[in-house]
Amino acid sequence: MKFLVLGAGRIGYATVFDLVRSAKVEKVIIADVDLARVEAIAAKFADQAVIPVELDVSNQEEVAQLMHEVDVAISCVTYKHNYELAKIALSTKTHFVDLGGNEEIVAREFALDELAREQGVTIIPDLGLAPGLVSLLAVSAAESLDELYEIRLRVGGLPSEPEDCLMGYSQVFSVDGLINEYYEDCTLVRDGKLLNVPSLTDLETLEFPKPFGIMEAFNTSGGISTLPQSYLGRIQHLDYKTIRYPGHCNLVSNLKSLGLMERQAVDLPSGKAVPRELLFHLLSEKLPKDEPDVVLLRVIVTGVKDTKPVQIVWECIDLADQAAGLSAMMRMTAFPASIIAQMIARGDISERGVLRQENCVPTKLFLAEMDGRGINLQLTERAPMHR
Repeated sequence: MKFLVLGAGRIGYATVFDLVRSAKVEKVIIADVDLARVEAIAAKFADQAVIPVELDVSNQEEVAQLMHEVDVAISCVTYKHNYELAKIALSTKTHFVDLGGNEEIVAREFALDELAREQGVTIIPDLGLAPGLVSLLAVSAAESLDELYEIRLRVGGLPSEPEDCLMGYSQVFSVDGLINEYYEDCTLVRDGKLLNVPSLTDLETLEFPKPFGIMEAFNTSGGISTLPQSYLGRIQHLDYKTIRYPGHCNLVSNLKSLGLMERQAVDLPSGKAVPRELLFHLLSEKLPKDEPDVVLLRVIVTGVKDTKPVQIVWECIDLADQAAGLSAMMRMTAFPASIIAQMIARGDISERGVLRQENCVPTKLFLAEMDGRGINLQLTERAPMHR
């Protein structure tokens, strides 16, 4: 099996880390505009299967040349490139997966479905932590129920020691993606209807074991993928919220209210400025990097099983693997993408087209693969709790 990993940031590195541990992987091309970065990754693994390449992903000809050499391409670059990369994958008849996170871009990818089927290519967007892992946990629980009532997805990547972090947060993944989650509207199902609601709304509290205790969660965009469309008509409530330390939502809401997430330039005495670019710059400078992190996850699926009301709960508290040099966010985002890319290459996923992960990924095999990587996902079945 041969793979191309586009982007040599944290998630790209973790994806290579996972791929080279598979005995069936023959080649992993790691490509990034920063040659020193990809060479450092290749040197760290000291594996002949890892090939570093300098690449600007906007250079379609060079991307196509690399895609011709592999079975599956994995996009670990910012979501803005994924539609164009998916089109290149179709032209080279290379299977393609990405981390997604932007509903508009993903919708454009799904418009390529007919062409992907004609070309015999599999494309699966949104394969990270959220969207990605949480969707598959929800599907796994839903498959065991006779009737469905609601699905609640709650996920957060956070510094495990927030005291010295601005806004109780650190750079656990792309700052650009973070701003987008806080800015764009969110898709959900409420009272059986598909709705779009503003991000940073519907604030709630939830509790995790010490030392985390009471946390907050609120609507953010991009984390729910295609689940609302897949379950519409079968479910009353389905939503996704991001977990943060208390007070974070209010702080970020103020930034949004000030207009600092807007893309349109404003006139200043010193010239024009784009608020979002300024916010991106400041957050990139001020939010701490490389802090020990944690991923908190809770997926609650409520329904009926054997004529009785039941609630199935997936929970996980995943900490950084400091010995391997992997943050919790790196593990929980890269491993699902790597696993599913390998499933496509092996033939475990054989359907062609642009696919919804909830319809094509064999959940039992996927969860077994996650367990084999030391991800401790806890499953509990209980009587429904009153909200």
